[in-house]
Amino acid sequence: MKVYLDNAATTKPHIEVVEKMNYVLNEDYGNPSSKHIKGYDAEKYLKESRNIISKLMKVDSKEIYFTSGGTEANNLALIGAAMANKRRGMHIISTRIEHPSVYNPLLFLEELGYEIEFLEVDNMGHVSIEDLKGKLRQDTILVSTMFVNNEVGAVQDIAQIGQAIKDYDKDIVFHVDAIQGFGKYKIYPKRCNIDLMSVSGHKIHGPKGIGFLYIKDKTRIKTVFLGGGQEKGFRSGTENVPGIAGLGEATRLVYEEFDKNIETMYALKKHLIAGLLKIENVTINAVDMNQLDEEIIKKTAPHVVSASFEGIKSEVLLHSLEDKGVYVSSGSACSSNHPAISGTLKAIKVKDNLLDSTIRFSFASTTTIEDIDYTIQCLQELVPILRRYKRY
Repeated sequence: MKVYLDNAATTKPHIEVVEKMNYVLNEDYGNPSSKHIKGYDAEKYLKESRNIISKLMKVDSKEIYFTSGGTEANNLALIGAAMANKRRGMHIISTRIEHPSVYNPLLFLEELGYEIEFLEVDNMGHVSIEDLKGKLRQDTILVSTMFVNNEVGAVQDIAQIGQAIKDYDKDIVFHVDAIQGFGKYKIYPKRCNIDLMSVSGHKIHGPKGIGFLYIKDKTRIKTVFLGGGQEKGFRSGTENVPGIAGLGEATRLVYEEFDKNIETMYALKKHLIAGLLKIENVTINAVDMNQLDEEIIKKTAPHVVSASFEGIKSEVLLHSLEDKGVYVSSGSACSSNHPAISGTLKAIKVKDNLLDSTIRFSFASTTTIEDIDYTIQCLQELVPILRRYKRY
């Protein structure tokens, strides 16, 4: 049996997405900047996908800019906003649990002289609104926070954060990394005072190598891509038309039976947690272990469970599960090339002896209860055996 529980790393593209991309690759392969009919046919997919995305988020289609993915969207948002607002100040606020595609651009900006201040989080992975308010200053130009944490599934109150920022100073740019949140929550940027928002296609059963950046009209942001002037001059480079078509189709599909799919994932999450807690010395991270009822679980993301298995290294357990056909993660896939103890786990104060004993399970709407039952069965067999080996 094969069970894929690493959907926070990437998802399998829907067949409709693959079929649409194949059609575009084979039939409408023109350059959308070309003036002939082939270019016009290609450009239609850009307009179609922009319209699908913008209508679902209740924004204007001209506020959607296509990128090569979430990392590029985050880089463009942070560096572009910092450069455009430099005269107003050089103070930027973020959090301790950001993805590397946010954290590393912030370190880059710090090298350029910007002052980066990080908000601490509690054991559930939440920032304090009062802490944020206390750190806002006259020279603050940008606040960046993720919506859903990719490692532990903590969900920030984006609307409350956005309101606090704009109550202090409407000119502070608010960026949200919604790469794990888009498709799991219905996000309306204008209601949440979001100025910039990053999304990636391959997290919602779309293709890899495509994403978008929402840029609220009149937001001060400077391009760092110079070239032919595509994407209204903000992101030059010939557009990835098949990818954009696939992203539009994936977005349309993720909103079909949206509520039903989210309820399915929450049911899977509840079932997995119940099974994990039957195994000795297992801790579920970023939730209140003393109050693990349905209401508490629904305050976290529907698709992510982070669990620590005392006495077993995460890499050993990951590969032992792989041998049984179960695919999970030991953290962010984007950090796998530079393995280190997770900053997120440290930030939520996971015990030192559990930091390298943590596994992330992540589902999709296509995950089944049988997948979860098989995973629990494998863990019940493996954990006692692996704990017999002395760790060095």
